[in-house]
Parts: sequence; C-alpha cells; structure tokens
Amino acid sequence: MPYLLVSTLVRLEIGPTIVGDEQSDPDLMTKIGAVLGQQKGCPFKEYTVSDPPRIVLNKLEKLGYSVINTSGIGQTIVWTLHKPISE
Repeated sequence: MPYLLVSTLVRLEIGPTIVGDEQSDPDLMTKIGAVLGQQKGCPFKEYTVSDPPRIVLNKLEKLGYSVINTSGIGQTIVWTLHKPISE
C-alpha cells in the first residue's frame, strides 16, 4: 500500500494519532504500534497510535514512507505519505 493518511486533532498534537482504516495493511499497523478500534457513534473502525504525530512520522520514514502533502481541515491536520513501490 504505497499511500497513507495520518491525522490528529490540532488540540491533541501529543496524540492519539489516526493512521489508517479497516482496510489498512495490518502488518504496517503492527510495525508502528497501531490498534484497531471504533469510537462510540462512529460507523467505521480506525487504527490509532498513542504516540504524537512527530513520532509516528519518524517511524514511517524509517519504513520508507515520505510526506508528500500536509493540510488542515477544520480542527484536524492531515499528512499524506507515499512509499515508492519497489520493483
């Protein structure tokens, strides 16, 4: 899976960090310490890490991902990461 979205609420920049949904690569989620859960009233599950975004981004860089875009959406900040597909 070459693309990944990482997000957190601006007021919670120390964590938790959202790193994927139910269809994310479970092996990658295990490597970064993510846990699949579901927030009350939310119809979907998501992977979260208790680490702040900076730590998560550092872990992902070591796994070959790099940030290609950052955006703020309301009270949420989102990083888009990409990992080149090795041939």
